[in-house]
Amino acid sequence: MKKTLLRQTILAVEDREYISKFIPRTEPKLPQDKELIKVCEPDLKDKELDNVIECVKSGWVSSQGKYVTDLEQRFAEYCGSQYAVSVTNGTHALHLPLAAIDIQPGDEVIIPTFTMIATANAVRYLGGIPVFVDARPDTWCIDETQIEAAITAKTKAIIIVHIYGNMTEMDTVIRIAKKHNLWLIEDAAEAHGAVYKGKKAGSIGDIGSFSFYANKMMTTGEGGIVITNNKELYALMYKLHNHAFADDIHFWHEYLGYNYRMTNLQAAVGCAQLERIDKHVDQRRQNAVLYMTLMKNLPGIQFPVEHNNTQNTYWMFGIVLQKEFPLSRDALREYLAQHGIETRTFFIPMHFQPIYFTDQKTAEKFPVANALCRNGLYLPSASTLSEKQIRFVCSVIANASKLKKMSNMKTV
Repeated sequence: MKKTLLRQTILAVEDREYISKFIPRTEPKLPQDKELIKVCEPDLKDKELDNVIECVKSGWVSSQGKYVTDLEQRFAEYCGSQYAVSVTNGTHALHLPLAAIDIQPGDEVIIPTFTMIATANAVRYLGGIPVFVDARPDTWCIDETQIEAAITAKTKAIIIVHIYGNMTEMDTVIRIAKKHNLWLIEDAAEAHGAVYKGKKAGSIGDIGSFSFYANKMMTTGEGGIVITNNKELYALMYKLHNHAFADDIHFWHEYLGYNYRMTNLQAAVGCAQLERIDKHVDQRRQNAVLYMTLMKNLPGIQFPVEHNNTQNTYWMFGIVLQKEFPLSRDALREYLAQHGIETRTFFIPMHFQPIYFTDQKTAEKFPVANALCRNGLYLPSASTLSEKQIRFVCSVIANASKLKKMSNMKTV
């Protein structure tokens, strides 16, 4: 038998040409001779370093140690949940609960098409089928009014994603999940500290999954955590994340387990970060207010919303360009890059990804996600941003809004 390697998925030429109308061009180059305003940077202080040094001196650097337990207990309390299991990253914070609720090959899990690819991949790892639903044009989260139509006899769970720090309309989703007896998972990787009707993101569904990647509201470098109020589910996830060692015989395994354990070193950083998470949220919210105040009179810019019953953390401050803005999204990004300002495009929807793409007719069923993909970007969003930096970003965008209407820009 011939040895083989995994082969990449290559789209047909006509499909790639179709998708190219929506997806971004290559990343704009940032100048080497200017001070850059990065799209996001972690806020790390002496407390993080002190905690890590204590870990090293104590010898507790692996997955056992006081910081792991402290982080799990304190983060659960912060979110208003009873239990938490720390894991190695945000993707595992999705894969672990999906494994625990026994997603099997052929089981369907409803997810938003407008999300980061980890949401879909976590389902696919288990042989499940991610079923895509379009976004809302205001919050950019899953359109809850379209979820029920996507349910079939094979549907086993719903994963909603709180996009860029904004909350999904949870009441409707909860009603649908209860009506059809489906598991409800909140992908809150982007929404630490966000609030819906007095409840923190992640604490509303059956399961809440978080990432602690470096650009998140709090970080452990890499890492993640799963929260729940279901004691039985918690016990199973805790077992599975540690190779599923049996309770009474160490090297005995009655489940297919995983090595998803967070290290004490990572948790030490996380404990220090958690002490300042409210400060980080407040700063992001202040940054958003300043952005919107400075750009409110510019033509053709849609800002993120915050509904009356929610608290948007503005993890990333995104904007969507409308037809009144003279530049395309990609042209604006290039113009900003020339001034030393780093940006990111919005997510490329799942139905455009080569590994999930089916056909052009199906892709047309997601007009909101398609528009967000084509026209959305987020601006520098770190909690460490200064007012001077935000004012500079807004001044550059204001200058761009006065340029001649064009779709591409190669020179200022």
